[in-house]
Amino acid sequence: MRTILFDLDGTLADTAPDLHHALHCLQRERGLTPLPFEQVRDQVSHGTSALVTLGFPEAAGAVFDGLRERFIEIYMAHIHRESRLFPGMDEVLEAIESRGMNWGVVTNKPAFLTDPLLRAMGLYDRAATVISGDTTAECKPHPMPMLLACEQSGSSPGQCLYIGDALRDIQAGRAAGMRTLVARYGYIDAAQSPETWGADGFIQHPGEIMDWLPAQAGL
Repeated sequence: MRTILFDLDGTLADTAPDLHHALHCLQRERGLTPLPFEQVRDQVSHGTSALVTLGFPEAAGAVFDGLRERFIEIYMAHIHRESRLFPGMDEVLEAIESRGMNWGVVTNKPAFLTDPLLRAMGLYDRAATVISGDTTAECKPHPMPMLLACEQSGSSPGQCLYIGDALRDIQAGRAAGMRTLVARYGYIDAAQSPETWGADGFIQHPGEIMDWLPAQAGL
């Protein structure tokens, strides 16, 4: 194993507070009572459209498009208001780097949101690869972005471990030939069954990633 790849929202970083804030502001602008954080958190990994649908279930067509555009506008203005690495993740990244390995991000979040967030968090230049939802012609669960991440990080799929909190993450990693872990601390709602996704393992908090790291690169 030489490369550890992460999904972004709900795996590497806890971005739910800022995405909830954007939806909160949008609902208040439209005269609605904002949804509580607990109701929004587990939907974050499904993207902006899912969040707008959650907050405005009857919106469709041009109305929905306008709401989504405004949601993104609010989110971009506050993209690093509260978002941060999950507790223990900074130590994991340092351990990866200290062992001569590298790490990267493969997310379905579009690059115009991914890149400024990672830069604001001081992570962009540390990552060996950053693949966003619009970097390749296909996004997860297709393996195309995973394979590009391998190429950019200098590792074969068999030398990579991918960690995510959604079914599409595990599907993409497996299709690319990587080992996969489910981040159970991520944005997984009660209706999902991660044990059926076919992952190689599960972690309850970022520190457990340490158990999967070799003593040094290539071992």
